[in-house]
Amino acid sequence: MTLLGTSLAPQVICVVGPTASGKSDLAQGIALALGGEVVSADSMQIYRGMDIGTGKVPAGERAVPHWGLDIVDPGRPYSAALFQDYARERFRDIAARGKRAVLCGGTGFYVRAAIDDYRFPAGEQERNPIRERYRALLEESGPAALWDMLNSIDERSAAVIAPADSKRVIRALELAEGGISYAQQREKLASIPQSVPARFVGIEVEPALLRKRIDARVDAMVAQGLVGEVKQLLELGFREGLCAPKAIGYREIVAYLDGETTLETAVESIKVATHRYAKRQRTWFRKDGRIRWINGDDGDSQRMVGEALALLHGNDA
Repeated sequence: MTLLGTSLAPQVICVVGPTASGKSDLAQGIALALGGEVVSADSMQIYRGMDIGTGKVPAGERAVPHWGLDIVDPGRPYSAALFQDYARERFRDIAARGKRAVLCGGTGFYVRAAIDDYRFPAGEQERNPIRERYRALLEESGPAALWDMLNSIDERSAAVIAPADSKRVIRALELAEGGISYAQQREKLASIPQSVPARFVGIEVEPALLRKRIDARVDAMVAQGLVGEVKQLLELGFREGLCAPKAIGYREIVAYLDGETTLETAVESIKVATHRYAKRQRTWFRKDGRIRWINGDDGDSQRMVGEALALLHGNDA
């Protein structure tokens, strides 16, 4: 029995893979072929105004409806738990219109939250006083002190979180207050059952080729006006959101605009950070045995759509 029952049939199609692999084109192509709509599972594309640097499909190039974009303002708290509710509501709405939902994203935890029976503990709400208390402590004492606090009450969780990863340290401290171990929760993630009927297609690209694509993509973002986009968002008062650790492409340009570095250095920093992010994405998705992989080295979206549909047909999608 699935969480959403038979009301969601036929299955959601999940298109996953690292950044710059061609997910957006593939997802839209599948949606066009199956009479569907795209739901983005990207933790940065949820932010309004952060368009160029997050690689959103431009409004004029969306051949089908796209959901999961422009949900909140930059810097506003958001979580996988909130996305889970949002995505499942979209799945129901799309199915009710007789359409097929195509979930497209590189944020692996968002994909799993939407599809799998992940039960979020208390404290995942948008406004969280416990979280705010630890954030204030972070500002006052720094990340090392916060990690030391976690280590003193939950050594096992501290051992799997880097001291500089303040977001996860805070999350672990929140869970600890509720008697839950971050480390144990992380271990259970691999065995959480699926609750939403879904099929998975992933795009794999040879790493050296993907690095070149990422570099070209970053250069294209700058040419398309990334610096101007960041300037506008700063003027609107969204500095905190742009400087967040996960805001690759934005925090580096903010440093350039603040006079802390050159544009050339900022662009190179974006490329390096994106390479690392893509590597983490590949590692995450490779652990999921449900994914059927297609090769995206040639970047031929038409071929990939055909191959993906053949795989899905074989799975009775």
